Amino acid sequence: MKRNITIYTFLILCFGLLFSSCQKEETEFIDETDQDETITSNSTLANLLIRTSQNPGSNDDIIDGNSCTQVKYPATVIANGQKVILESEADISLIQDIFDQFPNDTDTLEIVFPITLILQDFSEVEINDQAELNALIAACQGESEIGCIDFAYPITIFTYNSNDEQTGTVTINSDIELYLLLFNLDSDDIISIDFPISVILEDGTTVEVNSNQELEDLLANANCDDDNGEGELSEFEENLTTGSWYVTYFFDDFDETSDFNGYEFTFATDNTALATNGTNTVPGTWNLTTSSTPDLELFFGTNDPFDELDEDWEIIEATSEIIRLKHISGGDGSVDYLTYERTPNTGGNNEDVNILIENLTTGNWFVTLFQDDGNDDTTDYNGYEFSFFIDGSATAVSTSETINGFWSIEDEETGLDLVLNFDNTGSDDPFEDLNDDWDVLESSQIIIRLSDESGGGNSTDLLTFEREPNGGGGGNDPDPQELRDILQTGTWYVDTYLDDGDNETNVFNGYDFTFFSNQTVTATNGSENVDGIWIVSVVGEELNYEFDMDSPINDADDDDYRVLQFSETSATFIIRDSDGNIEDTLTFKKN
Repeated sequence: MKRNITIYTFLILCFGLLFSSCQKEETEFIDETDQDETITSNSTLANLLIRTSQNPGSNDDIIDGNSCTQVKYPATVIANGQKVILESEADISLIQDIFDQFPNDTDTLEIVFPITLILQDFSEVEINDQAELNALIAACQGESEIGCIDFAYPITIFTYNSNDEQTGTVTINSDIELYLLLFNLDSDDIISIDFPISVILEDGTTVEVNSNQELEDLLANANCDDDNGEGELSEFEENLTTGSWYVTYFFDDFDETSDFNGYEFTFATDNTALATNGTNTVPGTWNLTTSSTPDLELFFGTNDPFDELDEDWEIIEATSEIIRLKHISGGDGSVDYLTYERTPNTGGNNEDVNILIENLTTGNWFVTLFQDDGNDDTTDYNGYEFSFFIDGSATAVSTSETINGFWSIEDEETGLDLVLNFDNTGSDDPFEDLNDDWDVLESSQIIIRLSDESGGGNSTDLLTFEREPNGGGGGNDPDPQELRDILQTGTWYVDTYLDDGDNETNVFNGYDFTFFSNQTVTATNGSENVDGIWIVSVVGEELNYEFDMDSPINDADDDDYRVLQFSETSATFIIRDSDGNIEDTLTFKKN
């Protein structure tokens, strides 16, 4: 028994020594050299690492208005009156596309609450109204994220106790794990990184980092702020000056792309440019300006049509294959569009687009059908007279109010879309229902029929504009006496005068017109009286309008005018060319 006890005791001692030896080998102490490689909760590097690993909140500021939170998807917003369901961060571009449709309107974004936001520490909070969101925005403080640098995971972290002894290792596999580790460090906690680690820069390149000092320098000097597009401009300049470009779209009130068919454009690094079709060569210059937004400034001389390109163009899209530009006129606010691509345009002007624009902007329109989700809501627009102007603006006028809006036409693969955007007060406002991308089913001088398929494809909305309101006006039997009686009531002014498409309305500025029953008319501006004659008659199935005056009518004294439409407050007369298209337009409105 004694022997057994002795052997047992010996074995215990051996195991104890062995365990003690193993424990001593696994314990690591921080010497003076290693102190530089430790990280504490209040260190500069810890703060930089927290800013790099925290939840990024700046990518969706267009929605939540602050860089401290990130939207949790799906989310629903109302952008300029259009409902947008956002399934992911990539859908934010849909909002920007809507904002870009109407460059001279006021962009608005309304969040459909409640919405869930993810905070910088990756926790979530539900926001129920705008007031709660505003409070969160006001509370957004602290240093901004370092969002242009990423880490290649996994990363191994060593932990130490207050005696500078290693207590364990932690494997970090994501930003949220790194953030939570750093955020929860106590003042006496010590950690270190198992170098080397890989860091991914904004341009996608990966660099190896081997020490705390290298990592701190890299993060501290990271420039993640907006550089006013300087990086993009450098890439843009390289694309612009490489190879040849062709105008595939040019819109200046109308589609005039064919003016540049056959011309090859090249842009040299010395800021000179050249357009040639093999027989004719047009020299030019180009320049990049970055005062607020990246702009491409072009100059190709003063000869038509290249003088139309002489503008300061805003860059709205730029890749190695396509450059899309737009220019907002400082005069009437109209928007021109110019697109360059690598492949030449093989077609002419989009005649369908031009016809629709011409029909839409000539005279006034009335909603004669609006069907929404199977419900006939046409009466919501009774009494409103719609006018669409060449600068892309629009109005809906009733006896009590004027609703302002904008319109544009998009040429899609499936056909033309008429995009409408009218001011509205929210979901209960009938004008909010008009704000959509409408498929054009039919377009003529007397009717425009539109449709829109709901997002789920369960129903189709219908919208029809015609020259006469529901229940009134003209019909199929023209009544010259009705027009005569209307014109002889009150005084009138020239609202629109287009001569071969050129707007010469200003010729009549300040003149009031009075139509008398003896078929004479007088225009006066207070100091000058201009007399003439007017006759309304029926020719075939159309009302004919003969008008003959001296200055200031000038070319408007033509007996080939036909009545396009008339109401108690306006009358539009047109001249058609030999093909039946509208050539001249003369619109009177009652004072």
